[in-house]
Amino acid sequence: MRLLPSRFGRPVGRRSAVTWTLLAFAVVVTIVTVFIITAVDRIADHANRFDDERSRQTTDGALKTFKSQLHATLNDYAAWDDAANFVYAPDGKDWVVSNYGDMTANSDLFDVAVVLDSERNAVMAYQDGLPASWNPRSYFDASVWTMFDNVRSVGAEALPEAAGFARAGDGIAAVGIALIREKSGALDKQIGERRYLIFARHLDDRKVGQLADTYVIGGLHFTAPDEVAKEMVDIRNVHGQLLARLAWNRNLPGDRGYLQVRPLVYGALAMVGIFFLLLYVSGTNTLDRLKADEAAARHLALTDRLSGLLNRAGFFAALDELVRLHQGRDAHVVLLYLDLDGFKEVNDAYGHGTGDKVIRGVSAGLRALVSENAVLARVGGDEFAIAFSTAEMHVPTEDLCDRILGFFDEPFVIGERVAIIGTSIGVAISPGGKVSGEELVRRADMAMYAAKEAGRGRTDYYRAEMDHEREERNRLEVDLRIAIERREIVIVYQPLVEAGSWQLIGVEALARWTRRGYGPVPPEVFIPIAESTGLIDQLGLFVLHRACERMARWPEIKVAVNISPGQFRDPAFALHVDSVFRKTNTNPARVTLEMTEGYLVQNPERARAAISKLKRLGVKIALDDFGAGFSSVGYLRQFGFDRMKIDKSLVDGLNDGVQAIEMLQATVALARSLDLPVTAEGVESERQAMQLRTIGCDELQGYFFGRPVPAEEIDRMYENGRRTRGNGPVA
Repeated sequence: MRLLPSRFGRPVGRRSAVTWTLLAFAVVVTIVTVFIITAVDRIADHANRFDDERSRQTTDGALKTFKSQLHATLNDYAAWDDAANFVYAPDGKDWVVSNYGDMTANSDLFDVAVVLDSERNAVMAYQDGLPASWNPRSYFDASVWTMFDNVRSVGAEALPEAAGFARAGDGIAAVGIALIREKSGALDKQIGERRYLIFARHLDDRKVGQLADTYVIGGLHFTAPDEVAKEMVDIRNVHGQLLARLAWNRNLPGDRGYLQVRPLVYGALAMVGIFFLLLYVSGTNTLDRLKADEAAARHLALTDRLSGLLNRAGFFAALDELVRLHQGRDAHVVLLYLDLDGFKEVNDAYGHGTGDKVIRGVSAGLRALVSENAVLARVGGDEFAIAFSTAEMHVPTEDLCDRILGFFDEPFVIGERVAIIGTSIGVAISPGGKVSGEELVRRADMAMYAAKEAGRGRTDYYRAEMDHEREERNRLEVDLRIAIERREIVIVYQPLVEAGSWQLIGVEALARWTRRGYGPVPPEVFIPIAESTGLIDQLGLFVLHRACERMARWPEIKVAVNISPGQFRDPAFALHVDSVFRKTNTNPARVTLEMTEGYLVQNPERARAAISKLKRLGVKIALDDFGAGFSSVGYLRQFGFDRMKIDKSLVDGLNDGVQAIEMLQATVALARSLDLPVTAEGVESERQAMQLRTIGCDELQGYFFGRPVPAEEIDRMYENGRRTRGNGPVA
């Protein structure tokens, strides 16, 4: 028996001990009861206030979005080259009605369209697809005309647009006003000659209901302006005048939760009493529970919340443990490092919400493919890792990689959207646990990048020479960056001839790099490095700029320049190209930008938009290497190419017999049916040149007519009559 300390030496009777114990128990239970009830009440009140604030912010955000959508629509219709042409034209009324007035019918974007002159006189006013019976001066409140005056008086550096809520003849509406101008912002009209576009989108009960459904705001409705409550959001015009108020039904989640947990609270209090009474037997259980909580917290800290897999920290811990367990044993630890191909494009095209669903789908698929004993983790935004042990090194690894690649062959269906992604896999092996987990990850990561560079959608294994290749690649990147900054990249030009006369009609500009201290570096080496490091933007524009400068010496021939997918992803690429044309005083019609179909497959919507912007500059767009990839007829039809370039592989096939010739004839016939001129590249013999001319190709390019040469050589060919034959120019 444990003895009491000396200060408690006087014995205490059993009854007194029980009394004091019960008293202490009563005090503790009372204090705990007060604390718990107070805490639950505060939690309920906080939950109610938090939900009210969330509804208020959501409603306010919905109104801002309602106004912003109208503003964005207004910008598209006002800053429009066609509008700047027809609105100011004496005979442009039909165009104005067709493109502004008629668009108000059954439109969720705007239901009122008004064109005003600088004196607020209506040139056109339509509502719901019909001519308006009202005068804009009396239809809108004074705040609209304040916005009109602000737009009319802005300087050249400001955006001539304004938007806000206003009172209209048919109720509250989001109203936007903008100067009608070219897309670039230019307008050659005096202030008194300018015209302005007004769009209005009424906010009625139906649209408020739509906002409530979209933003999950229960019972959102208009309320009386004189009614005052916390659960309201004011709608005011630019003058600060109250137009209307939106209110919603309070959810009171705290109160509902309190009613649901109240019996549990009382039960919990009863359990507290039992806990104190049985404290002496529950110590072990409490300790076990604490340990379980600690394990759960540790598990949560090592788990990726989006996918439910291990996160990076959890993966490294599990991998180190797996390697440690197999050190010195007759087994191997295999690591697969996966990086998704095309995931960034899915995020850009469909948003991060869809991207998150793709990640969860990939995680579920990988979980089904790997064994229960394997370590599966999401170690980055679109990177996954799989580690497992095996006695036989290659067969299980190759089988798993094949099944994973097969899984990614199928598209991911997310609602009504289809996401096409792939994966590149890097594999590293730790024989007998001799390679540490950290080193294993480094090797697998290196192998994964090698798989990407080799074409994506494939598997590559770590090899010792990859370390040297990585170091050499890093040095190449540094030297390439310096070469671009110092303008050490040389531009050469390969002749392009007319198929019938072999007359020089154009050249293709190509980049060449002689690395200091090493010698020439092939384009197939330094171009991929430029693309992966972001240097391709500077390099590509440099090539275009030099080619445009040089073509001024050859006024009767055209120049072709290749576009990298890395450049094409830049939303401002068309602006950069236009800037080059302006600085070099180049006619865009003499320039052809050649692109391969790879980016079209990855992101057709963005590619279509980019091509459209470039074609508006007047530049020609050619589909390069047709026949080397997917070669879809759909690309030729939907992207509006100006020319098709047949890949060298089809030209080489002319030596293979009748079938290859028929295939080439069919390809040219396809282009003819789409009214596309055809260029054949890779021509290396007179026989090929004659066959291609007979088949119907318009232009020819290849070593037979000339290798890529310095600009001075093209100068000589141009001066000597622009005729080529064989491998050199003749007069």
